Amino acid sequence: MSLPSRCSGALWKCGTPDWSLFISSLLKACRTIRNLEQVHTLVIRKGAEQDNLLITQFICRCNSFSNIGYATSVFDRVCQPNIYLWNSIIKGYCDFSSVSETITIFNRMKSSEVVPDEFTFPSLIKACSGVSAIRKGRAFHGSIVRYGIETDIFVSTSLIDFYGKCCEIECARKIFDGMSHRNEFSWTAMIVGYVTLGDLAAAVKLFNAMPCRNPASWNAMIGGYVKFGDLTTARKLFDQMPERNVVSFTSLICGYAKAGDMASARFLFDQSPVRDIVLWSALISGYAQNGQPNEAVKIFLEMHSKNVRPDEFVMVSLMSACSQVGNLELAKWVDSYVVQNAMDLCRAHVTAALIDMNAKCGNLERASCLFEEMPRRDLFSYCSMIQGLSIHGLGAKAVRLFSRMLDEGMTPDDVAFTVVLNACSHAGLVEDGCLYFNSMKNDYSIIPSPDHYACMVDLLGRSGELKAAYELIKSMPMEPHAGAWGALLGACRLHCDIELGEVVASRLFELEPRSAGSYVLLSNIYAAADRWLDVSNVRNLMREKGIRKIPGVSWI
Repeated sequence: MSLPSRCSGALWKCGTPDWSLFISSLLKACRTIRNLEQVHTLVIRKGAEQDNLLITQFICRCNSFSNIGYATSVFDRVCQPNIYLWNSIIKGYCDFSSVSETITIFNRMKSSEVVPDEFTFPSLIKACSGVSAIRKGRAFHGSIVRYGIETDIFVSTSLIDFYGKCCEIECARKIFDGMSHRNEFSWTAMIVGYVTLGDLAAAVKLFNAMPCRNPASWNAMIGGYVKFGDLTTARKLFDQMPERNVVSFTSLICGYAKAGDMASARFLFDQSPVRDIVLWSALISGYAQNGQPNEAVKIFLEMHSKNVRPDEFVMVSLMSACSQVGNLELAKWVDSYVVQNAMDLCRAHVTAALIDMNAKCGNLERASCLFEEMPRRDLFSYCSMIQGLSIHGLGAKAVRLFSRMLDEGMTPDDVAFTVVLNACSHAGLVEDGCLYFNSMKNDYSIIPSPDHYACMVDLLGRSGELKAAYELIKSMPMEPHAGAWGALLGACRLHCDIELGEVVASRLFELEPRSAGSYVLLSNIYAAADRWLDVSNVRNLMREKGIRKIPGVSWI
């Protein structure tokens, strides 16, 4: 039975219904687009398509379903829309269409006899601030002045917010100072503008002068301190807040996660009285980004057990955690969950994360299928696929894929070169590796980082060119890190070069005196040459320094 049929029976028992009120109540009861279509059918049957009030309510309900196409089709049937109806359709375009399409509908309004009012422009200005469309926003500002509504507090606040987000802070401040009356939102918009620009001192000064603070202004300041890495002051403000909301908790949790302090992030999470999907996402993402994938998976399972439906951002963070864990069965479960819950694979970052997870967990067939089905492949997707092939012993295929990426006109960045150099190393492709290493400098003007040099040292070392690898380290324009020296020591172990191994190990002992890896490798080099006295000396040295062997040590 349709929604109108279910509801009309009850109303008829109470007498003949007022159809306008009845349809209004039906609109509030709509839970799906199908419900909305059923109500629209009733609107047509009752000849209410020209009822401005009713159609305004209908457009607002369409907007709540993000269906601007349906809203437009209903709107276009109205012969003489009033200002309220125009404002509702313009708001829909501002929220769910491009700025150019929004301007088109606004121009249609201007060409009619309806004059824009103070409720028309805030949505238009907000649409421009979201994409930093400074010229279009200025044009709307000009229209606001022409229509004489620049003194309206909501219009002025929207302009402050717009200019602040577009880093035109002087324009924002001029409007703010010219306001005869300001509310909490005006003050907060100005504070956010200063924070966006990076002028925390000005934001603090304004915050201290604010006559009445709301949670949004407190959150703006906390966000500002988090942005600048001052978590101590951010926490002090958080503790002083008279009323905290989920945004307050989320902002500080993100700050702690960025600083690598997941213990404080988890403590705050446990203290939060309300946990929305954004808060869950912040914690899961924090664990994934800080190399604690098992904790990220645990939090996701806890969220899942509480029937909180994950969004695409949560799933991307979970996929990142699975990539680190390398658990194929878990990866398959996450993949099937994404498919079964109809998550939007048209969004490039979701598909790219799926490819990365499947590739790193060994499901190369699924990763390749997803990769080839992408309408447009980005750099991250290519790097994920190349790295996955390389990790699982298909270095030559990974290098061919990198060549294909170049043929498609994509410009590699420093990460892409790190990935392909690793692939060359695993496949023993010395010539290709040297070619790409020189190309990044000569063709793409990318200055090689210590990681790039470490990859090249590993490549040369694995192929037996130990002296060339050692000379490359000595020629580095920056101080070589332990990864480069460790790669060379591993090569010395592989090729039983005791003399060079001793030199490299002594350098590693200086860089990482508490790391067991270099001691173990040197000991193994001696053992391979049957120099058991030297093996014993290394082990005694470890015992004297209190260094314990950790299984599975590797630099690459």
